[in-house]
Formats: sequence, structure tokens, C-alpha cells
Amino acid sequence: MKGELLRILREAPGYVSGQELCEILGVSRTAVWKAVKQLREQGYVIEAAQNKGYHMVEAPDVIQKGEIISRLNTRWLGQNLLYQDEVDSTNTWAKRAGEDGAPSGTVTVADVQTKGKGRRGKSWVTPRGTTIAMSLLIRPEFGPEQASMLTIVAGLSVAQAIAVETGLEAQIKWPNDVVVAGKKVCGILTEMSAQMGYIEYVVTGIGINVNTKEFSEEIKDVATSLFLESGRMYSRAALIAGVLERFEENYGRFLESGDLKLLLEDYQKLLINCKKEIKVLDPKGHYSGISHGINEKGELLVERTDGTMTRVFAGEVSVRGLYGYTE
Repeated sequence: MKGELLRILREAPGYVSGQELCEILGVSRTAVWKAVKQLREQGYVIEAAQNKGYHMVEAPDVIQKGEIISRLNTRWLGQNLLYQDEVDSTNTWAKRAGEDGAPSGTVTVADVQTKGKGRRGKSWVTPRGTTIAMSLLIRPEFGPEQASMLTIVAGLSVAQAIAVETGLEAQIKWPNDVVVAGKKVCGILTEMSAQMGYIEYVVTGIGINVNTKEFSEEIKDVATSLFLESGRMYSRAALIAGVLERFEENYGRFLESGDLKLLLEDYQKLLINCKKEIKVLDPKGHYSGISHGINEKGELLVERTDGTMTRVFAGEVSVRGLYGYTE
């Protein structure tokens, strides 16, 4: 109920009467009063005036369930939304939920991760109150060979949502980073549980640096936040809702074709290392070439110095600009 109450108060241009809230929510005046009291305790500034009702003056930047639900406009993704203030990892939590039978579209969100995970075993730092840490649980009907394509779907969705919610130009660094001003603002990690060619579930974790004000010496040259690039603070709940809405839309287009064909045009426009000379860090040997974007399977097409075209599968491979992270 609190999520719907928040939506009503946020969208109302002025006061909403207690009676009107009772009728819309199907609860008593006492229940409305208690819900308002709880929201105030969470930091919401809600005015109450006799013969007028309630009016929201200010909302804190919280990512609790009610705040996210009040902003969410999806059919299935995030409709089962799980929130905890602190977890080890939202990916690990989502996988536990998957083992326990959670439905497809379940989303786990936390304010803090104590053991956040990045690609190739790296850690992902999640300071309290400044970042987004969430994971999407999908139970697809396609095969394991297509699971990695969800990283592409997620990257596109995050970049689109950042552009809409903040006005910043977000780009994609294949395969799993979203960058602003040439620095990493988001990382994506997709994991799956499969057996005998059948996927039980896929978990796609998304971490976004939203209102982070500083980074450690070891990563400050390659990492940034939406705040650092704009000087503005943003609602993390609004951005979560925006990402989920765009993921649901893009995932639908992915299912329609069974690959990334219908997303290629949008993706290539945002690919920061397209038509540029890059360095491929392959465990079998490093090499340079010109990036020609991705194909319908999500593989990066690289024209090597001898003129041959190589299809690069993400796996354990990393891609860098010739002189640094993106350049």
C-alpha cells in the first residue's frame, strides 16, 4: 500500500484528501494515517492540513521497496521486488531466490553489498546511500548459448535510462560496462544455472555509481558517477525504475527475434569503441584491431592488422582503447 500511496502523493499537483486516499487504496483513514506516519519516519516530508488532506513536499533518496514500486511501470519485471538494506551480493541473493522458486522477473535490490561481485572475480564496491545494486532473475526458454546476450540487453537498457533520467550522454563499452565522459559508471555481471542444455535461471547484476562523490586512488582514473559528471544528485529509485522499464522493452525485442538483431541499431549508436582501434586482451594472446561493432550474437567484430575479421566472444576477454580504458 505504501508504494501506491507514494505514487498518488508524488503525482498529485496539490493536496489529496484523506477520504480520496481511502477510496483509491481501499483502506481506512487510520490505515492511511499510519502509512503516512511510517513514510515520515523514513524521511519523507508530508504535510497534513485540515479539510485539505496530505501533500508531499520532499522525498529522500531511498531505494526501499515502496519507493521503487511507486515509480515502476512494468508488466512483469520487478513486480516481485525484494529489498534488503544490506546483503552479501544481490546476485548471490537472486540465485538463492531462484533456487527457492522465485518467479521470472524477480528483482533483488540492496543499499549496501558487502561482497559485491564484478566480472572475472573482481569486487564491486557499493557505498551506502550512493549507488544502485540490483539483480534481475529471468527464467528463459532459450538455450545457454544465448544467456550472455542478456548482458548486451542490460547495457543498452542502462545507457538509455541514464540518458532519459539525467540528460547525460551514456555510452557502452563492450561487453559489460556503461561509461559517461569516458569513465565507467556501471558494471554488469550475468550468471546462470543450467543443466543438460536447459537454463534453470539467469541472473543479471547491475551496479551503477549514482551519487558517489569520490573514488579510491586505484580506480579514480577509470571510474566516475552521475553526480561527479553533472554536479547533481539523482533519485536512485527513479533510475532503477527506468532501467527495469527499458530492460523489459528491450528483452521483449530480443525474444521476438531470438537474438540481438532488433537491438543492433540502437546498440551500435551507443558503442564507444565502435570504428576505433582497440586492444583485445585475450589469455591466448593480446592483439590490436579496428572494432566494427557487434553481431546479432553479441560478439565483437574486430578487423585485425592483416585484414582478417575476428569474432570476439566476451568470456574471459577484455577490450581496451589503444592507449587506455576507452581511448
